[in-house]
Amino acid sequence: MLHTADPKVADTKVFAAMLTQARAVWFNGGRQWNIVDSYAGTRTHKAFHEVLARGGVIGDSSAGAIIQGDYLVRGAVSGPDVLMAPEPEHEQAFRFVRHVAIDQHIDTRDRWLELQQIVAAKPGLFGIGLSEASAIVVLGDQFEVMGKAQVAIHDPTHPQPAGNAPYITLQAGDHHDTKARQVLR
Repeated sequence: MLHTADPKVADTKVFAAMLTQARAVWFNGGRQWNIVDSYAGTRTHKAFHEVLARGGVIGDSSAGAIIQGDYLVRGAVSGPDVLMAPEPEHEQAFRFVRHVAIDQHIDTRDRWLELQQIVAAKPGLFGIGLSEASAIVVLGDQFEVMGKAQVAIHDPTHPQPAGNAPYITLQAGDHHDTKARQVLR
């Protein structure tokens, strides 16, 4: 287990060196701003990206899912009910998956519509909402949905017809191209 809440420790060669041979990294849940405060901009943060660059994987649960995107959803120190953090240092996630904002618990906490606010305010992003019994497996610019529940895609470049939900849902086995922004069925 590799853990620190101190970015000075995370920025040391000794601490980051533990990842030089790693083929996988797992981020637990918690508060996503804590993860960002601990690792963003450090040697360890760079080492996470190096794990991916050499063909490794990064997995997560809950807050760990949010930090994988480009924009840090619910990064406010004041609490997880604040969708967009007022603190600039809590807006950028780790960018393992580019051009997306990822939210979690959309089914159990009725967050199906909340990513609309982010994609409206942040041109160029689209939203990925994960249900608790779902996951996405990302490889390059594509991902596949896994699990028993749905994933919601909020993409302002593909508006939904009037009267429909402002997002599309994907099921287990569905694929999505994040660069082309289209479902691959």
